[in-house]
Amino acid sequence: MPDIVWKVTVVYFTTILGFRCCFRTDVNPEDNPNIPAIAKYFTTKGRYEEVNPYLIDDILAVNRSILQPPSPQCREIHLTAIIRHGTRYPTSKNVKKMQKLCELVKSSAAAKESWLREIQTQWRMWYTEDMDGRLVQKGVDDHKHLAVRLSKLFPTMISEEKLRGGFINFITSSKHRCVNSTLSFKAGLTGLWDITDEEFDHTVNDALMRFFDQCTRFVEEVDNNPSALSEVDKFRQGPEMRRVQEKIADRLRVPYNTITDNMAEAAFYLCAYEFAIKTVNSPWCRLFDEVDAQVMEYANDLKQFWKRGYGHDINSKSSCILFHDLFSRLDKAANENKSGQQVTEAVTVQVGHAETLLPLLTLLGFFKDGDALTSTNYASQTQRSFRTSHFLPYAANLLFVLYDCGGGDLRLQSLLNEKTVTFPGLTDQRASMPLYEDVKEHYRELLQGCDFEAECRLFKRPADV
Repeated sequence: MPDIVWKVTVVYFTTILGFRCCFRTDVNPEDNPNIPAIAKYFTTKGRYEEVNPYLIDDILAVNRSILQPPSPQCREIHLTAIIRHGTRYPTSKNVKKMQKLCELVKSSAAAKESWLREIQTQWRMWYTEDMDGRLVQKGVDDHKHLAVRLSKLFPTMISEEKLRGGFINFITSSKHRCVNSTLSFKAGLTGLWDITDEEFDHTVNDALMRFFDQCTRFVEEVDNNPSALSEVDKFRQGPEMRRVQEKIADRLRVPYNTITDNMAEAAFYLCAYEFAIKTVNSPWCRLFDEVDAQVMEYANDLKQFWKRGYGHDINSKSSCILFHDLFSRLDKAANENKSGQQVTEAVTVQVGHAETLLPLLTLLGFFKDGDALTSTNYASQTQRSFRTSHFLPYAANLLFVLYDCGGGDLRLQSLLNEKTVTFPGLTDQRASMPLYEDVKEHYRELLQGCDFEAECRLFKRPADV
């Protein structure tokens, strides 16, 4: 039984059924005092609503005009969605850091500001180690709402008929936050259509959704190798981070040497988690101004870059198994459609982690800058594409939609967080929905040579023999 108790009620979904007609794009989060001014820098701890601000006004809003198929006769025949779990509690490792910071602030901070008095007299450390990354109610809602929006965006694919007919396949990582996100997604659909007479299975598949754990070379050369993140360590000990720590110490009126880089990170996470979980503009957020938040954002992006992104080749190659799984599903749908059969797997919903999505995005070539992120080029990377705050919030999702446009014209569209994105390297006038064969040609080397077993095998160096 999942760790989170599941209650799906008809009452909850009366709000879901009341779709609004309008799609606003003029929502400005900065006008809302309940949203921290630094919320747009929370990287992988950010809300989905910061990536799509119009959802603050209407959590079920969709904009079907973004799809824009090249001809009216184009119809969707397959959709694969690779989705990160919803909002979660901090891990036990981060809870320990937060506890240490809280003890210092409550016992030693001497500033007189009202926000600090609030922390010291009213705020209690309510995070506990046994929470350890479990899904919160906001995370449940993230996936319920996402399911409803995707059903509105692709009504012929994510439909009651397809669900009841067994044409929608659910796959998840074994982690409780992913299983519960999958259950939430399904509950979003069953609640939308008021399905109470049938339950729908899901498959746990860590080989696909936690491939990084099973890639020996990645585990040995990156995950368990401190030197693989040397650029991150250098930046955390560098002048930009040191200045952030000093400013925090100044605001608290404590000696500089008491605020470590771990404490600065814990304070930043306290602000982020309080907002993501409870939608509270916490007094902890007052420890940072926008300049500080940009430094903290870069520190985490640097970690993601070197541990999951372009920093090491094996980071992306570890996702070869998921890459091939995606294209095998697309090929199967294309072949069934070509032979006049009904596509047997119309929709695949795969729920994993930020660590699932980022290596695949990297393998596909998304968000690649001209220069690598390093400990010394912070100032020149202010306009970088590799900014996880912009593309990897909770419930981040990467969609691939295969269209039949008639006459054997198959096209593939990619969407990231419900916005169309262009496959890197495909820049013709129809790049937002290129020919499927052109996409396969573009990734031909990966389709032929990206072998998970070969890439992840740890080869012994001559000195080890």
